[in-house]
Amino acid sequence: MAHLVASSECWPFTGGASEFEVEAGTVRGIIDELERRYPGLGRFIDKRMAFAIDGEIHQDAWFAEIGRDSEVYLIPRIGGG
Repeated sequence: MAHLVASSECWPFTGGASEFEVEAGTVRGIIDELERRYPGLGRFIDKRMAFAIDGEIHQDAWFAEIGRDSEVYLIPRIGGG
């Protein structure tokens, strides 16, 4: 299972929990699983968060692969302008 670490922006949904083990093959799978566990978190992630998968940052990469032993971090999206 992938190890997921969520930033503090996610804590209101998780009751303060910040680390999870998630069985998912893609970013979309992680989002769906977190939505199942914590209603509302999936939509929040879709709009506000990016993923760092094994040290590489992904934004809007719903089908990026998650390895069985991946380290995944939920981080605030990088804004531009």
